Amino acid sequence: MKANKNIYFLSDFHLGSPDFNSSKKREKKIILFLEEIKDKAEEIYLMGDIFDFWFEYKKVIPKGFVRFLGKLAEISDLGIKIFFFPGNHDMWIKEYLKKEIGLIICKNNTIKKINNKLFFLGHGDGINKKEKTYIFLKKIFKNKICQKIFYCIHPDLGISIAEFFSQKSRKKNKTKNSNDKDLIEYCKKIKKNTKIDYFIFGHKHYPKEETIDKESIYINLGDWVKNYSYVVFNGEKLEIKKY
Repeated sequence: MKANKNIYFLSDFHLGSPDFNSSKKREKKIILFLEEIKDKAEEIYLMGDIFDFWFEYKKVIPKGFVRFLGKLAEISDLGIKIFFFPGNHDMWIKEYLKKEIGLIICKNNTIKKINNKLFFLGHGDGINKKEKTYIFLKKIFKNKICQKIFYCIHPDLGISIAEFFSQKSRKKNKTKNSNDKDLIEYCKKIKKNTKIDYFIFGHKHYPKEETIDKESIYINLGDWVKNYSYVVFNGEKLEIKKY
C-alpha cells in the first residue's frame, strides 16, 4: 500500500429500499462519504446488497442511483480500484458496471493479500446450510435458463415483481440476520486449511468484530440502512467506524 492511503470496506446500502425518498436521502449520505474518502482511498470494496434489486436486460437497467453511479465513475476515473461483490439482493450484476464504470466484479468469495495480511472477503449469504429454502432459491436465480425466462418479461413488470419479493425477503430475514454463528463456524472451517488474518463479510446488517483465535479476526460490516458503518484498513490497523 502507498503511504497515507487506506482500504475501505462497505456493504448493504440497499439502494431503492424501502421507498424513493428514504433511498434518495441515504444515497446522498453515501455520496458525501465517498467524496470525503476519495483522496485517501487506495481501494474500495463494496461487499454486496449495494442495490436492493438489480437486473440487467440487454438494453435496460433499473432506474435511479444516478448520483451514486456517477460518484463511483468519478472515483474509478481517478485510478482508485473499486471491487464489487454481488449480494443476495443484487446477484444479477453482469457486465454493465464493469464496462461503464470500471468496477471489478467479484462473484465468489475471495482471498486477497494486502500489506502481508490475508483477507477472506465475501458477502456472507448462503453459508448456513440449514437455510435449505434460500439455497434452493439461489440456485434457481443463478440458473441461466431461469434468467432467460425473466428476460422475456417486460422490465416494468419484471422489476416490479422482483422488488416485491426483495422487500418480502428482507422483512422475513430481519430477525434471522442478528445471529452470525453460521459465518463464524464457516471461518473456523476455512482456518483449518488456510491462514487468514481477517474475515470480512456483510449481509448481517450490524457491525461486529470477534476474535476467532490468536491469528484471525471476524468482521461484519453492518449496513447503511441504520448503522452507516464501514471498515478502514491503513496497512497496519483495521477499524470498524460509523459515519
